Parts: sequence; C-alpha cells; structure tokens
Amino acid sequence: MLDLDEAAPSVPVIHFDGVDAVARRDAVAAEGPLEIQLGGASLAVVMRTPGNDQELALGFLVTERVVAAPEQVVSLRHCSLARDPDARDNVIRAVLRDDVEVDLERLRRNLYASSSCGICGKASIENVLASAPPLDDPARFSPEFLFRLPAQLRRSQAVFDRTGGLHAAGLFGPDGSLLVVREDVGRHNAVDKVIGWALREHRLPLRGHVLMVSGRISFEVVQKALAGRIPLLAAVSAPSSLAVELAESAGLTLVGFLRGRALNVYGQRERVAA
Repeated sequence: MLDLDEAAPSVPVIHFDGVDAVARRDAVAAEGPLEIQLGGASLAVVMRTPGNDQELALGFLVTERVVAAPEQVVSLRHCSLARDPDARDNVIRAVLRDDVEVDLERLRRNLYASSSCGICGKASIENVLASAPPLDDPARFSPEFLFRLPAQLRRSQAVFDRTGGLHAAGLFGPDGSLLVVREDVGRHNAVDKVIGWALREHRLPLRGHVLMVSGRISFEVVQKALAGRIPLLAAVSAPSSLAVELAESAGLTLVGFLRGRALNVYGQRERVAA
C-alpha cells in the first residue's frame, strides 16, 4: 500500500513570501526507479512513486498485453537479492505461467516505439489496435453523472494534499461509485496501478466504467484505458490530438475540461447524452 511518509518525504526549503525568507521543511512527491522483470530478464524501468508497486507491475503487464488474467501470474514480488542492496525495493519480479508466451524482444521494441509515439501517429494507432480491438460497449453517461466525478477524485488525493505534486487516477463504477484511487508522479503509472488493482479484483474487462485522471489526456493514457476496455476517460484538462485520433478509431469517449458544470466530449461523442 501507499505509505504517506514514504510517498511524501520532507525536505529543507527556504520560503520567500515577499517580505521574509523562512527556513522550513516541505513535503515533496517521492520519485524513484522500479525495474520490472519477467523471470530474471529485465523488461522495463519506470520512474514512479513508491507504493502499490505490485499493482503498477500488474497493470503494466496488462496494458502491454502480456497478461489478461490474474491466474497467468504465478508470483509477483520484490526481489530479495539485487545487485545493489539499496535497490532491493526497486526491483519487482513477475513469474508467469508456463503457457504464457512472451516475445521479450518484440515487447521491448514495442515499448521503445510507444515511448516515442512510434514512427508516426498513424503507425502508433495501428499498433495499438492490432492488439486491443475497438470497443463495443453500449454504456451511456449523462453530463450530470460526469459533473460529480472531479470532486470525488480530489477528496481522495491524500498525497497530493501533502505535496501538490502527484497525479491521480480514479476508477468509477457504472453507478458512479468511486472504486479505487491511485496516485503517482507519472499519470500513466497511476493508471497502471488502477488497472493492476482491477486485475487482482477479477474486474477486467471494465465495461461500463469510467476512468478519470488529473491533468491532461495523452495518447499513452488512452492506450491503457483501451487495454482495460474502459469506455470513457475523463480529465480536468485537455486531450492531445493523437489521443483524440486514437479514441475515434477505438470507439472510446474522451471527456476533457471537466470543471464545474462544463465539459468537452471527444472521440465516441454519442456516449455522453443529456
């Protein structure tokens, strides 16, 4: 679980208020590397806020289409042995069932391409849809349903309250109930933690659910929502152009600028109806 003291360590600062300079301590968002291994092979290193590491690793494996069910993961744990003893908590190893086939080189190439948005936008979208087909989800949502989400998410951002420096992702059920919130320095990591939680809870695919993220909607976040089969992705800020293109191709709805009683709908726009 996320330990508040570990996720928001205190550091010395000098605060200027226009008149005085005061030395004090301030909470900042923790950031550190996490190496995700498959067996003994290194798959990826992500920068994350320590805590919920297993959910992050599970969500990463889901959104990269390595696993689709919790039963495919035989074990998942921090390594007790590491090359550097100080890195012991920063290495997590997944062991998959024997019948789960993984082409590590192909996966690494895909990760590299994803990190640079592929060769071009069209290639990126085609690559995503090749392994995560467009959604066929009849769910519909009213603006009133969506207007309630930002306040619920904000009330659950405990580490952000301390630091002002973390992103959040929250998963809402079809009835509007907030099921889980995860925070991280990386918005995509927070999404992976949510999807990892859903895998553990045997909730995938997430038909009829809504994912809300703090900040903007990037291509990578839409890709992860599609992998979780989430029909609507909302944010308080704007989507990118490539995020909208992917949403349109994948039958996914994006809701941006969700503030107060206003919102914009992109992608599969018919899913939001008054």
